[in-house]
Amino acid sequence: MASILPAALGGGDSDRVLKSMDANRYATKKTIAQGMLDIALLTANASQLKYILQVGEKHEFYTLMLTLISISIILQLVVGILFVIIGSLNINRKPEQMTAIILNDIILVLIFLISLINVIISGFGIEYSSQPLRLLERENYDYGTATTGSGKQTT
Repeated sequence: MASILPAALGGGDSDRVLKSMDANRYATKKTIAQGMLDIALLTANASQLKYILQVGEKHEFYTLMLTLISISIILQLVVGILFVIIGSLNINRKPEQMTAIILNDIILVLIFLISLINVIISGFGIEYSSQPLRLLERENYDYGTATTGSGKQTT
């Protein structure tokens, strides 16, 4: 049977022990990947917050959306801080393993809550990203002024 080990390792001996997987390195990579997904969700929530603030109280669910988006962003910041803490732990040490397990469970619950909140945010809808601009243009026409594409006002 062909050896899957590189020749530099001495190839051919079936008694060789493969290097074991470093659990600490795996956990660190997992934490980094989760952190990147958290950043993507934080960016999406920031965009939704911008939309809600542009539309203002004209949005049918302004207060609810503003509250949910704010809670989601705050929870994401807490999860980000916990990721930094858990990423600094060495799970090869026995006392830090229990801390890592507890923090991991807390993060799991917080991520579930963030996901639930974002499903509710999606349900109440951010329909069109260009709609705030149309609403603002309509408001300018109501006040007797119009803006051109360059931002100059005409009367």
